[in-house]
Amino acid sequence: MFKWLEKNLPKIVMAPAVGLIGWFVYGFVLWTLYISFTNSKILPKYELWGFGQYEKLWASRKWLISVDNLLVFTALFLIFCIVIGIILAIFLDQKIRAEGVLRTIYLYPMALSFIVTGTAWKWILNPTLGIQKMFVDWGFENFTFDWLVNREMAIYTIVIAGVWQSAGFVMALFLAGLRSVEDEIVKAAKIDGAGLFTVYWRILLPMMRPVFFTSFVILVHISIKSYDLIVALTQGGPGISTTMPALFMTQTAFHKSQVGLSAASAMMMFMAVAAVIIPYLYSELRRENAR
Repeated sequence: MFKWLEKNLPKIVMAPAVGLIGWFVYGFVLWTLYISFTNSKILPKYELWGFGQYEKLWASRKWLISVDNLLVFTALFLIFCIVIGIILAIFLDQKIRAEGVLRTIYLYPMALSFIVTGTAWKWILNPTLGIQKMFVDWGFENFTFDWLVNREMAIYTIVIAGVWQSAGFVMALFLAGLRSVEDEIVKAAKIDGAGLFTVYWRILLPMMRPVFFTSFVILVHISIKSYDLIVALTQGGPGISTTMPALFMTQTAFHKSQVGLSAASAMMMFMAVAAVIIPYLYSELRRENAR
């Protein structure tokens, strides 16, 4: 008995925590899935209603606009974060002076919450307080930068704030990847006459495939669940021009008291995240098994 207890003690200790996590995470995911098939309003109803909420969801103009906004934001957010992150990582990989200070400066935005980032950029981009007012005060009276209150351009203000906060994190991932490459590979390439650009473009960056994949998964996950940055920066406006699925979900549940419709939107977001995470996990498992 004592030997059995000694052997299984870690499992016994972890069992309550695993059980609680399973209940409060996966249990409520299943509950949300069930509610999405009901006609729940302010309170949940447990009579099945079929796919009515999903039909209603995809017939909603606000939901379609939020999906379009998410696609635009995700594409630009991914591209700029990865490009800027790679450039900064290559710059710091040259082992320049004050590297520690610069690395801290680039990473500092990641330590802030999206609420703080959104509030700061709301002041910076406000036409009466920020960039536009600064240039007008400098004498450029015809200068305009009113993206924050422009329906067509407001979504790009969210991209700016998101990239400012997350590019440093991507830089840290790529810098760690570049520093993990053996120096002999770089020295051999330079002996063969390869220049700095060729070394990075043809040799080092192709070796960063796992870092690219990891950055892609993390950034897509951040973009899909974007909520606090939008609330702080634009609150989904002007109008609904910057509404995204996470904001649509909370507004539908708590402002319009349509719990079933909100659950349907939550499940669509869950499936979008799963479509990104599952291939990543599958790839990692295959790589582990291949070793």
